[in-house]
Amino acid sequence: MAKALARALAAPLVTSTISRLVVDLNRSIGHPQLFSAATRGAPSELRTKIVAQYYRPYRMEVERLVRRSVTRSRRVIHVSSHSFTPELNGKVRTADVGLLYDPARQRETELCARWKASLAVIAPHIRVRRNYPYSGNADGLTSALRVVFPSDAYIGVELEVNQNIVFAAGRRWTALRRALIDSLRMACVQQ
Repeated sequence: MAKALARALAAPLVTSTISRLVVDLNRSIGHPQLFSAATRGAPSELRTKIVAQYYRPYRMEVERLVRRSVTRSRRVIHVSSHSFTPELNGKVRTADVGLLYDPARQRETELCARWKASLAVIAPHIRVRRNYPYSGNADGLTSALRVVFPSDAYIGVELEVNQNIVFAAGRRWTALRRALIDSLRMACVQQ
């Protein structure tokens, strides 16, 4: 999804292939789930090496790109792309797409409202929820960047896609990617 968005919008892309089973790049240092059960008990030296090799370069590159644009007096729309499990702890999640944002930041709220409305026009069958299945102002990279950059310069949105659609692949996944790209374009033009 992130690659498709970046390519379609000619936007910079920062990705990682490291599994969150090693380190969760979307968690802050000190967060209890920064390391998974598989690495949480690893020796401190190994965890420090993991942070230095995978975590810090990723986070620093995202912040560098945002800072570069903000310094050039550009407003940044940062879309952090994720997927979510369709069921967690026995509870079925009722969305195809989640748009996570901080409701205290007006521009994020407005962009996500427009993005959801645009998706409803383009693909009315897609179940889109805002700040679902997680809270948009919970610990994460976008939350960390909100502390660094003002709301008039930085808009941070986490795009969450149901893994049922991703893993099914095929036409439905292709159509969803296209709909997300087209609807984001529409939402940005309406600004």
